[in-house]
Amino acid sequence: MRRTGTFITFEGGEGCGKSTHIERVAARLRARGREVVTLREPGGTDVGEQIRHVLQYSKQSVGMVPETELLLFCASRAQLVREIVAPALGDGKIVLADRFFDSTSVYQGVGRKIDSEKVAAINRFAIGNCVPDLTVVIDLDPRIGLERAKGREQFDRMENQALDFHQRVRQGYLDLARRESQRVKLVDGSRGLAEVGEQIWGLIKHVL
Repeated sequence: MRRTGTFITFEGGEGCGKSTHIERVAARLRARGREVVTLREPGGTDVGEQIRHVLQYSKQSVGMVPETELLLFCASRAQLVREIVAPALGDGKIVLADRFFDSTSVYQGVGRKIDSEKVAAINRFAIGNCVPDLTVVIDLDPRIGLERAKGREQFDRMENQALDFHQRVRQGYLDLARRESQRVKLVDGSRGLAEVGEQIWGLIKHVL
């Protein structure tokens, strides 16, 4: 399918503010007459939402092994790409995604210590040629992010991982931004909401 739209993904640790900034960016783009699709991962489709529940909210999944976790995230993503993302990009829309394949590279590859080449191969199989035009990583000390996330009512298996897991995840994102500096852009999430928002908006205007 010919791709005429723009694909922008948002990444970062727990509580970094991805969802908030996606909503703000979507509103600004729509106010300018752009067609925008917003998505979250895992999820975004009927199949994906069922997988999301198993991965994040089911207390019966506490003993899930890293390999199962990796494959479930990628299964949800494969469905999302083919059902939603690729058709939207083919129609010339702007797609904003709360997480994508970089989350798997970092959370399962770095956080869970699964071999990076195996993670990359499974990622490629799941997404095909659907690589983001821009990935915004909102960097934040995981202790601050986890404290913010405490206010959420629902149990979240990923948020309940040990602090050292979240610290590895943060370092994984920092390393990713250095390796792929053309696509992956780092934003300081410790700054005020408006300032972070303007930094993100500047990056998005440039890629558009």
